[in-house]
Amino acid sequence: MSGPVLLILRVLMAASLYAFFGLALYLLWRDLQGQSRPAALYQPPALTLIRIIDEEPVPLRFTASEIIIGRDPASDFVLEDSTVSAKHTRLSFRQGQWWVEDLRSTNGTYLNQEPITTSLVITSGDEIRCGQVALTITIGETL
Repeated sequence: MSGPVLLILRVLMAASLYAFFGLALYLLWRDLQGQSRPAALYQPPALTLIRIIDEEPVPLRFTASEIIIGRDPASDFVLEDSTVSAKHTRLSFRQGQWWVEDLRSTNGTYLNQEPITTSLVITSGDEIRCGQVALTITIGETL
């Protein structure tokens, strides 16, 4: 091959290598920018707890990422029932899902009639029982 052809091939190869590196750096930068958005800007889907009182459903909607259920007036969802502990149950949004966790309550927390011993994922339509109080969960839907 002649000298000018080899020179053109080398220049084209170097240009394509620089273009590849430039594209890779641009994609990494764009991905880093997307991940650096504050987590506080991401809102979890709303969670509605429905309690039946006198045969009437009483819904209460939450948009916070953590909800404490208990008899304590400082709880997010106060249940005035003697079978409910002061801080009975925690509902938290993490890893893109809602989780339920018993907070070492005296009478236990149940998910769909099964006792909770560890954090469990909850879905819309599940029933949580704190002591003797049953709550139905609705996630992300409007009532």
